[in-house]
Amino acid sequence: MNLSIVFSYLLGLLILYLVARLLLIPLRVIARLLINGIIGGLLLAVFNLVGGYFGLYLAINPITVLVAGLLGVPGIFLLAAIRYMVIGG
Repeated sequence: MNLSIVFSYLLGLLILYLVARLLLIPLRVIARLLINGIIGGLLLAVFNLVGGYFGLYLAINPITVLVAGLLGVPGIFLLAAIRYMVIGG
């Protein structure tokens, strides 16, 4: 077998590996945002369930879900503070 053919195969495998690696990075980011969004939606649902007894409510939409998912419990407190500062309760 010719040595140039072996190097060509190795170069092709290296390029294939690099392209696959570049394509996987955005998928990880999208998967992380999706998981955080689901967690944020659940946190908002629990907040609305418990807050209903006290007259507190936060809308569940893509923006609030992402804020709650990315920031967690402090994000929900931030959303509640912003809502009650802007709307007034």
